[in-house]
Amino acid sequence: MSTEPLRCAGALIVAPDGRLFFQRRSPLRRLFPNCWDIVGGHLEPGETVEEALRREVTEETGWRVSEVLAQVGEYHYVGDDGLARAESDWLVRVDGDLAAPVLEAGKHTEYRWLGPDDVDLLDEHRDVNDGLIRQIAERAFSILRATGS
Repeated sequence: MSTEPLRCAGALIVAPDGRLFFQRRSPLRRLFPNCWDIVGGHLEPGETVEEALRREVTEETGWRVSEVLAQVGEYHYVGDDGLARAESDWLVRVDGDLAAPVLEAGKHTEYRWLGPDDVDLLDEHRDVNDGLIRQIAERAFSILRATGS
């Protein structure tokens, strides 16, 4: 069995008004059930981070990445399934109806567009890696402020 962490790509989707997109994972999900999360997932064999980012955005929302703005960071964590992961997260803009994402059936139950003052919501139902998704969001908002994106 490999000791290398699973590689993941995550997208922090930016609305024209500067809010970020988050979706709630289904309570039936094995990893982080009923928790708020960004769009993303594991890289498939032979896939680059950017390819995975684009694929995951389309699979999880129905939108298409139109622009990759900046890297938010790379995060290493162990999921509540006990597996180590290395996740590369990016700020992106998308094409599509931002009021009508097509959430992946059975995987996500709702979505929200959050501003910097709303990030405490992201700690809801988080038992493992408390605060990680909020920290990623705070870093993303900081980059948006610094770059004026």
